[in-house]
Amino acid sequence: MGQRWRAVGVLAAALFAVNVVARLVIRFAFPDDDTAANRVSLVMFLAIGLVLAGAAFRWGAARPLGHWAGDLALAVVAALALTVFVGPLLVGENPFGGGAGLFFAQIWLYLAATAAGVLVGYLTLTALGRDFRSRQLKRYAELKQSRPRKIVRR
Repeated sequence: MGQRWRAVGVLAAALFAVNVVARLVIRFAFPDDDTAANRVSLVMFLAIGLVLAGAAFRWGAARPLGHWAGDLALAVVAALALTVFVGPLLVGENPFGGGAGLFFAQIWLYLAATAAGVLVGYLTLTALGRDFRSRQLKRYAELKQSRPRKIVRR
């Protein structure tokens, strides 16, 4: 059980680290360039999506969907809370400084990027037939075909 929570914590920390790196790049490399800041933010959301696609691909192969989906959701919520509330403080900004519109836009964009990443990872895994359920059905089919047919006498 401890290993399970460790994986959730590491994933949340990795997602938060991607955000912190993006914020630091924007702060020190492009302090006045809004176009570059938007591009760095886009790259950050793509990186977050790729991290989650990899996690969904890896966890989806080893465990049923119901087991890893909750863990992934918990990691995303923890990383989102850190990103929205702690991330701006690390670069000297107020989390609510941009107003309610920017605050909620961050949340919706983050959730969209995470959902897209998880979907890409899990759908790729399913299309390749390597997800837990597909492998389980394949083992069942092989087991059924390997047994000899019972002859019934009447």
